[in-house]
Amino acid sequence: MNRAGWFSLVSSAATAVVVGFASSILIVMQAAQAVGATPAQQASWAAVLCFGMGVTSFYLSWRHRMPIITAWSTPGAALIATSAVGVTYENALGAFMVAGVLMCLAALVKPLARAIAQIPAPIAAAMLAGVLLKYTLGVPLAVLAMPAFVVPLIIAFFGLRASYPLVAVPVIVVLGVAMAAYSGGFPGACCDVEVTAMVWTTPQFHWATILSLGVPLFLVTMASQNLPGFAVLRAAGYEPPVSSCLLVTGLGSVAMAPFGSHSVNMAAITASLVTGPDTHPDMTKRWLVAWPYLVLYVAAGLAAAMFVGVLGALPAALITTIAGLALFSPLMGSVVAMLKEPHDIESALVTFLVTASGFSFYGVGSAFWGLVAGVVLFGVRHLVKR
Repeated sequence: MNRAGWFSLVSSAATAVVVGFASSILIVMQAAQAVGATPAQQASWAAVLCFGMGVTSFYLSWRHRMPIITAWSTPGAALIATSAVGVTYENALGAFMVAGVLMCLAALVKPLARAIAQIPAPIAAAMLAGVLLKYTLGVPLAVLAMPAFVVPLIIAFFGLRASYPLVAVPVIVVLGVAMAAYSGGFPGACCDVEVTAMVWTTPQFHWATILSLGVPLFLVTMASQNLPGFAVLRAAGYEPPVSSCLLVTGLGSVAMAPFGSHSVNMAAITASLVTGPDTHPDMTKRWLVAWPYLVLYVAAGLAAAMFVGVLGALPAALITTIAGLALFSPLMGSVVAMLKEPHDIESALVTFLVTASGFSFYGVGSAFWGLVAGVVLFGVRHLVKR
């Protein structure tokens, strides 16, 4: 392959890594903090996700000769951050392992995959919207706390979304860090350059945590990451090996959970950056993008401790703003999807409200009960119609 070909592959991979990492690393960190992870465990969490994405993307792309890109579950991280009240780090890791096992079962047991596919799309979208709402509601409060910093970030975000939506979040991350540095908001020890250490923690299994986090994490990941990820590949002219992808990402999630990984799954937005002709005019060679993708994410994983230290030192209002703005687009898409079918709006709205309430019953969080309430109401209404 000539230099131009490799340059396009590397540039596409670099864009996907920057967009994927910078757009949601703060949300992943907040998920880790919500379950009581120490700074070392937070760094391990970020690092193992980077390693996992690089390795699973490379293996699947090499095995099937198509650009199969994996990512962490940003909606899943938001779910953990909003639903993990009182959950210990060890119990959370156990729930992550269960979610990975369910992903493997979906790959191997066809009736389970069909049952998941039968969950009404508006209900699944409403559960996701309820999970994401908390973050976006934090942005107006952040304006009151730090208007001089937050207002320029909001203006920059929506200005970039009008013309360059893919770079909107990475740019405001850079701007936020620059503002904090200019104002002297970083302690001297936050930015030390060091290789990230992997921290093993033995998972524990608690039924309430599994229902609160494990099952909703699996469902949110399937609905908001895997299904759109397969759709991106099909739109680019590929026929994705669904069972293989679910099995590899499921096994990867199980293996990496003791180090902090909550989920590795199919990429959607970042996948669209590497599956088109800009990556390579010959679609049979686009899978080679997995090489620079692997190298770049391994490098990001090795430096994860530094990134976590820098971003974790940001003022709370800036973290809230960046996380809320990063989830604005997913929230908008979820709201549109949950209101798409007029005859299902009632069920979807009930799911949304129960999930967004944040209440816990018998130790099980609102995401699970929102899904249950919506599915039950949906079933009853359709049964009465018949």
